[in-house]
Amino acid sequence: MAEILVLGAGMIGVSTALALQERGHEVTIIDRNAPGRETSYGNAGLIQTEAVEPYAMPLAPGALLQIALGRGYDVKWNIPGLLDQAWAVLAYARNSLPAAHKRASHVWGKLIRQSTERHAPLVAAAGADNIIRRNGYIELHRTPALMDKALAAAERFKTEFGVEAVLLDGKQLRTLEPSVKIEVTGATHWSDSWNCSDPGGLVAAYAALFQKRGGRILNGDAGDLHRKGAAWVADEAEGEHAVVALGPWSPMMLARYGLKVPMVYKRGYHRHYHMETPPHHPIADFANSMVTSPMRRGLRIATAAELTRHPRLVPPQLKHAEEGARELFDIGDPVEAEPWTGRRPCMPDMLPVVGRVPEQPNLWAHFGHGHQGFTLGPVTAEILADEMDGGEGWAALKPDRLKR
Repeated sequence: MAEILVLGAGMIGVSTALALQERGHEVTIIDRNAPGRETSYGNAGLIQTEAVEPYAMPLAPGALLQIALGRGYDVKWNIPGLLDQAWAVLAYARNSLPAAHKRASHVWGKLIRQSTERHAPLVAAAGADNIIRRNGYIELHRTPALMDKALAAAERFKTEFGVEAVLLDGKQLRTLEPSVKIEVTGATHWSDSWNCSDPGGLVAAYAALFQKRGGRILNGDAGDLHRKGAAWVADEAEGEHAVVALGPWSPMMLARYGLKVPMVYKRGYHRHYHMETPPHHPIADFANSMVTSPMRRGLRIATAAELTRHPRLVPPQLKHAEEGARELFDIGDPVEAEPWTGRRPCMPDMLPVVGRVPEQPNLWAHFGHGHQGFTLGPVTAEILADEMDGGEGWAALKPDRLKR
């Protein structure tokens, strides 16, 4: 049994701590904030099994022109934000080419298909069933061409990965979701995914389970990590091993220990709105670059990606998404004064970093899940815990790939 420090109290860090605790280790989580208050809070609340392909950069000439001219809402950028991560963005583009993307999807699909299976025992043990819905989510298709494309994708995902989906026409969609007030061509109901009405609350429930089982959570400076003889020390805690699970802050930490981590920092925004009769499912409207999710606080409208150094006071993507949401639903005023914003830690090869940090005894990495940290936390936590207990780990995920 080893004493282990886990740096970070998001979904990744808390899942890591639970997986190691289950194997008999003494674990301490260290974070400056309460569990689930950073990146893990600001997502669409989806625990996805259908997202078997990681998000690729749009490379079609028309799509690139739209992005370059700032006309679309899938990706927004400014010059300082792009220059800060230019090499990582270029690498992300190379890995979005068909052959590289297929290689990444082969690994990614195996991870994502385990998500609900890995979350299920934690949800039950944490008593969090009241915030979990197992009814999937819905993706709208506004035109016949998009509907045809969706049908082909659903058939391919079923054949290659076993993903369950139901294709709905406009009438069937309105029957399933009467809150949708306009006619659309159709929709895909990704029926075997789950959704959560309080993502930060789920992380907090997992953290409470960790504490109930004897784990320790310290509100302290994880960035203080340093060696003390053979031990790792952070704040007032000491352990034989340390796990860096700090999401978008991980590269800064690991640079001190010789690991250069290229990362694409995709900024996202969300805001909650009052709605008398919210939808029964999260609804993705990719024509407006948004996902709307019924949450405890109201209807959450979440945006696509932005490459900027600093958040915008009035995010154009959120303004556009709100306009699209008002077209779909009868929604009221925002329930908070300002939108939330945070960064998604995306690796250029689209795969998370999970495993031993090269040339650093007993230092481990667990971050870089892009848009899917909330979904994949318990999945990759098992992979890391197994490697820390002497297993082989997954070669495609190991940090030493960044040294090549």
